[in-house]
Amino acid sequence: MAEKNQNQYQPPESNGYRRNDQESLHVMEDEEAKRKKRMKWTIGIIAFVIFQVVQALFFVLVIMKFKSPKFRVGDFAIQTMTVGTQASPSFDMSFVAPIRVKNTNWGPFKYDASTVYFSYGGVQVGQAIIPKSKANFKSTKKIDVDVTLSSANLPSSINSSLGNDLSSGIITLTSQGELQGKITVMFMFKKKKTSQMNCTMAINTTTKAVQSLSCK
Repeated sequence: MAEKNQNQYQPPESNGYRRNDQESLHVMEDEEAKRKKRMKWTIGIIAFVIFQVVQALFFVLVIMKFKSPKFRVGDFAIQTMTVGTQASPSFDMSFVAPIRVKNTNWGPFKYDASTVYFSYGGVQVGQAIIPKSKANFKSTKKIDVDVTLSSANLPSSINSSLGNDLSSGIITLTSQGELQGKITVMFMFKKKKTSQMNCTMAINTTTKAVQSLSCK
């Protein structure tokens, strides 16, 4: 009888406890997945905000920083040249002046027609006409202009200095000009700018060549 009762006895099952453990594990895994997802979203939002801030700073500090284009005359070869003597000073020369407009802005520079004046001793001896045009963004506009210079209109007070220069073999000339125009960025941001040319060149009357040239 005792054996029969022992055979009928069954220990309590522990499935309920196991089921609760598994459910807790699943909840923890879900919470961890949600936490990682929130972290990814947070990192993504922060990265996006930083990118927008950097982009805005780049736009304001670089793209929207308008600079006056550089207006210069480059080295050139003298095509013809005749000079007088110290007693009868004079000079006549012709060359093709390589005018350069260097635009470092992020938008084109549209400028009006202008004139470059060549002078000796502060007196004009020739000029070059610059037609209306534009220099594209981050580029240099090249303009080659025929120039003829003559000392025929120099006053007598300047001729004495010219005689000394001819005796030394070096004539110092200057070129000055101004370009007025407008820089346009992204088709809507516009800024008026003026470019100045102020160059000094030393002409060797013996070799009939430009010995030195500098621009400010």
